[in-house]
Amino acid sequence: MKTAEPIRIAPELLDPSRAMGEVAVPGLSAWRRGKVRSVYEAGPDHFVIVASDRLSAYDSILPTPIPGKGAILSLISAFWMRTLASASPHHLVSDDPADFPEPFRSHGELLKGRAQFVRRAERHDIECVVRGYLTGSGWKEYQRSGTVCGIALPPGLHDGSRLDPAIFTPATKADSGHDENISFERMCAIVGAPVAEALRERSLAIYEEARAHAWARGLVLADTKFEFGTVDGALTLIDEALSPDSSRYWDRAEYEAGRLLSFDKQFVRDWLDRSGWNHEPPAPALPGDVVRRTQECYLEAVQRLSGPAR
Repeated sequence: MKTAEPIRIAPELLDPSRAMGEVAVPGLSAWRRGKVRSVYEAGPDHFVIVASDRLSAYDSILPTPIPGKGAILSLISAFWMRTLASASPHHLVSDDPADFPEPFRSHGELLKGRAQFVRRAERHDIECVVRGYLTGSGWKEYQRSGTVCGIALPPGLHDGSRLDPAIFTPATKADSGHDENISFERMCAIVGAPVAEALRERSLAIYEEARAHAWARGLVLADTKFEFGTVDGALTLIDEALSPDSSRYWDRAEYEAGRLLSFDKQFVRDWLDRSGWNHEPPAPALPGDVVRRTQECYLEAVQRLSGPAR
């Protein structure tokens, strides 16, 4: 693990009046728009990825943005890519708009904190999911069958049980709707056995390094998902890395006391479940206290992860 400066989020990016449910670069059309990010072409070999403050849950975009969330996701992903030895190579060139090409550089105030200039990669259409703890959909499956994504686990585990070693459970990459869990054999059929083996090995290595880093800073990295592509013939980490959107983080002290306290969007999922929403669009608006608490959870995770060991 390389050393890096703690992440500082500019206060103006956290201002509720500046929450951005949509970020559009003036005069440009996005190459692709996702639930949270927009991707712009920046020449033949690069992209600029811009993160909004939108939050998605249960495959729906919530109508209420979380102030500063786009900056939090971009900055924590950049932090991980720069500091994790096992994450190299990665696609990040710079997250400082002063380093971006025109016309993006001219929109530095709009893009500050929430954009990345990255290498263009040939994406492998696989979600590389690593589970180091039994929870979520994995826990539900285990209760039914004793397996997670078809992988048999020992009897007697509970919600939150640590898995040693961590398990790799790939899924198809869906731009909309549900990702589908698949077997490793099916993954081999999609991308080829050599690539599948390399993706599994790299994903597990990144996870284990990040799990140890988070644990030393009072957080449990329960699970996460990665995306990879190929740049100049090399397997390359792309998209986001280990953010509170793509990962589950728990408070370590609470975990050791037998409780699961989340520092990710599980807080919002729990509120949505209590609200009575049937998980079909449109999603309900979030009340102000849920927005504030979600922002606090994300900020706490980022500040701990980029800070010193405890």
